[in-house]
Amino acid sequence: MKVIGFHPDADAEVTEAAQYYEIRQIGLGSDLLAEVERGLNQILMNTEATPKIGKRLRRKSLWRFPYNLVYTVYPDRIQILACAHQKRRPYYWRKRLK
Repeated sequence: MKVIGFHPDADAEVTEAAQYYEIRQIGLGSDLLAEVERGLNQILMNTEATPKIGKRLRRKSLWRFPYNLVYTVYPDRIQILACAHQKRRPYYWRKRLK
C-alpha cells in the first residue's frame, strides 16, 4: 500500500481552512478535517478514480466543502500538493511540482 505525504504548504492549507471554519461555527473545522481524511482514504483505495488535471496530477473534490485535494502519484507514494479552494487562485500550487 502506498503512503500519503503532504507538501508542507498543503498541510498548512488544511490547518488554516479548519481554523477558519472552526471560528465560523464550533465543530465545523473538525468536520472539514474528517472530510479531508475521508478523501485521503478514497484516494488510497482507488488512486486513479479521480479526474486528471495534468499529465501526473489528479484532484479529489471534498464533498461538503469547496476544496480539492490536488495530488500526484509516484510508484511508492502519493503526494498531496495542495488543499485548494475551488473558487480562488486556480493553479497557484503548480510551483510545488518542482
